[in-house]
Amino acid sequence: MGFQQGLSGLNVSARNLEVIGNNVANTSTYGAKASRAEFSDMYAAALNGSGTSAVGIGATVAAVAQQFTQGNISTTDNPMDLAINGNGFFQVQDGRNQTLFTRNGQFKIDRDGFIVNNAQHKLLGYQADLTGNITNTSDLVPIQLTTGGIAPKQTDKTAIEMNFKSTDSIKSVGIDFTDNTTYNFTTSQTMYDVKGQSVGMAYYFQKVGDNTWDMYVTANGTSIQTDGAGAPAKAATLTFPTSGGTPTDLSNGSPVPGDPGTITTYDASGNPVATSSTGSFTLPDIPKVNVTNASAVPPIAQTEIISGVTMDLSKSTEYGGNFSVTNLSQTGYAPGDLSSIAVDSSGVILARYSNGQSKPAGQLVTASFRNPQGLQPQGSNEWSATYASNAPVTGAPGTGNLGLLQSGALEESNVDLTGELVNMMVAQRMYQANAQTIKTEDQVLQTLVNLR
Repeated sequence: MGFQQGLSGLNVSARNLEVIGNNVANTSTYGAKASRAEFSDMYAAALNGSGTSAVGIGATVAAVAQQFTQGNISTTDNPMDLAINGNGFFQVQDGRNQTLFTRNGQFKIDRDGFIVNNAQHKLLGYQADLTGNITNTSDLVPIQLTTGGIAPKQTDKTAIEMNFKSTDSIKSVGIDFTDNTTYNFTTSQTMYDVKGQSVGMAYYFQKVGDNTWDMYVTANGTSIQTDGAGAPAKAATLTFPTSGGTPTDLSNGSPVPGDPGTITTYDASGNPVATSSTGSFTLPDIPKVNVTNASAVPPIAQTEIISGVTMDLSKSTEYGGNFSVTNLSQTGYAPGDLSSIAVDSSGVILARYSNGQSKPAGQLVTASFRNPQGLQPQGSNEWSATYASNAPVTGAPGTGNLGLLQSGALEESNVDLTGELVNMMVAQRMYQANAQTIKTEDQVLQTLVNLR
């Protein structure tokens, strides 16, 4: 009598139930991939390899294959939660410097600034330098966020995009910053010195003739230019073409022969020094910005000079509309502390600072495999590469056949719970049926033994 067939059926059915149970247990495990038991039949080998009436000796588990299909992506409120929408794996490094692969994007920042998962394995990618440039794309290293702040930057460029009201009246009196009847229009912005101290800049525009405007500049309420008598001196004179347009050699994109606009600039004493036809000029040194350190005893007045600031007025126009400023920009900023991070779809990790600036801290790199089912499960939602999986092909998310990255989201398990429960019932019936064949074999054998 052959009990082998029923016994093998019990074994594979039990193994199938184990696989199903593991799938059900990981229904809520982010990044988990469902597995399925794949069976094959077994036959005893004939002496010469021939025969048409051979009876099989049962079944065996040929493989437990993981199914690397896309799981649903659910959004979260954590910017460090990452999901891959498409092909690819995150690369992490364990304590033995072994590279492992995962689809679980639940990352955090450890005490040393490294981005790690729940197993404390470090996320791999390209590290940015202190200026935010990612230059070394040949070596994968654990990405580490700098805990320090960002240094201040002195303003070196400023630009104003505005329209001057061509029908406004001409002012024939000297300018008085406290009397708005002596000028036509004013606007302001903040600049920063070399220490990141803010400087309140104000620009006053006074129409002195047809198509001609004088510009005065103050820093923290004090004119940066004065004449010999100590009165405010103009920083520039803007002359617009009679056809309107910008104060440059081009008006509305076309040359205006004989009617170019110009900008005449002046030194700190109000003497003309240059004529610009490009719309850009350099402001005189912005003198002694007084910032009192009240915490010192006695209080100390700190002074810094901002020099070499280029002002761009090339996009200013003089038309019949009202005065309006459409853009006001400058390049400086105060010091800032790290406030948050964000990850874009290409894997670039942006560090955001309290002064509104941001810069790349690194770029994570994902990997794909020719045969992902050849990966070896290592637990903790991680796999290791094997000969069967082939070597990983790495790259930034969104390149090649690698999927895009989604920040503030996680990939759910791809386990179909309804399907698994149905499979569980089928496996149970298989187990019962195989147990019945053993029972029947036993009854037949008992009958044979009882023959007289």
